[in-house]
Amino acid sequence: MRTRADLSSRSRLARLAAVTAVGACSLAAGPAASARPAAACGGYVALTFDDGPSAAGTPALLDVLRRNGLRATMFNEGQYAAANPSLVSAQVAAGMWVGNHSYTHPHLTQLSQAQIDSEIARTQQAVAAGGGGTPRLFRPPYGETNATVQSVAAKYGLTQIIWDIDSQDWNGASADAIVQAAARLTNGQIILMHDWPANTRAAIPRIAQGLAARGLCAGMISPQTGRAVAPA
Repeated sequence: MRTRADLSSRSRLARLAAVTAVGACSLAAGPAASARPAAACGGYVALTFDDGPSAAGTPALLDVLRRNGLRATMFNEGQYAAANPSLVSAQVAAGMWVGNHSYTHPHLTQLSQAQIDSEIARTQQAVAAGGGGTPRLFRPPYGETNATVQSVAAKYGLTQIIWDIDSQDWNGASADAIVQAAARLTNGQIILMHDWPANTRAAIPRIAQGLAARGLCAGMISPQTGRAVAPA
């Protein structure tokens, strides 16, 4: 997801609630954040963060997630994973899962099949080289997809993941608005957030409190169903 130049496109896509499975984000994660026991969880939701890793945002994001006992799926751009391999390792060490968000964040539906393949393949390689394992989840930039994108993703064993709720953090949403968006999550659902907004980091403690109050826990995204489930 990106900047104001794409807001009109993003506004339309924010209403997408579909998750399209096109095949089987790395599920290998390091020591988990101190999560509540499974018995205390009445359901699971997936917190997702796009566009990292970055020196400006990722360390602070991982710190606040850890401190609040939350795990999340990080949909990394390959160009940033390649530039910041230690941050990919840090994501895994913090108990996060790492997914593929293309290499340069283009509008994939406007590219040729060969260009789409390059975007996905190079990101798979960059994440693995950074210690993030081989991603099994793929989120197309802007949520834009078509049959060609899905076919290429399937070639790499990736399950395409969109979202149920858009936090609008990319669009300048306040911390209060982000917390309110997360409050709409129900069992199995996925929320879109980003690695870089300060308001997103500020919202995390209250998101954690709200989930706990509703008996929900932050889970992983199943490559089989594309829904949030208990961590394996």
